[in-house]
Amino acid sequence: MEKELKQTQNQLTKVVFFGPESTGKSTLAFHLAKAYNTEWVPEFARAYLQEKYDNTQEVCAPVDIMPIAKGQIQLENEKAQKAKDYLFCDTNVLQTLTYAKVYYENFENPILDECVDHLNYAHYFLTYIDTPWVPDDLRDKPRERTKMFSIFEKALLERNIPYTILKDSLDKRLKSVQTILKTL
Repeated sequence: MEKELKQTQNQLTKVVFFGPESTGKSTLAFHLAKAYNTEWVPEFARAYLQEKYDNTQEVCAPVDIMPIAKGQIQLENEKAQKAKDYLFCDTNVLQTLTYAKVYYENFENPILDECVDHLNYAHYFLTYIDTPWVPDDLRDKPRERTKMFSIFEKALLERNIPYTILKDSLDKRLKSVQTILKTL
């Protein structure tokens, strides 16, 4: 596996927020990092693709998938060096791979599949679609939220990854995560 796709192993409890666009992943990661006085990993693809859109008015293309995956791992590894006890990840390479398979018919990348197979997180939190959808330059599936949620859940099920669905208000979601963190 490529060096840029290797996740740093350490004693941190890493959790990932996983799911469709505009379902509260960033908000959860930010608030939990603040509550636990640690780091959170933003979504690398958001900054990468926003810059691409601002400069060219183009959206994500298959050629962007590998740089996004590498950038996500690099950002996670950098934040892990500064984190204490927990690292809250707003997305990961499985998220990138899942989106690639949605947007690009017959998309396959054995290197990314291998990377995903070697990712190590204490828990996945699948964010439900009961948050308001907020439009921006990059989001494009407001009418496909149920379908997208099913696709993300299927990605976890296909890999036998244990997960918890987060629903309801931000406060309820935060309490659910904190309860599970006590068991990890």
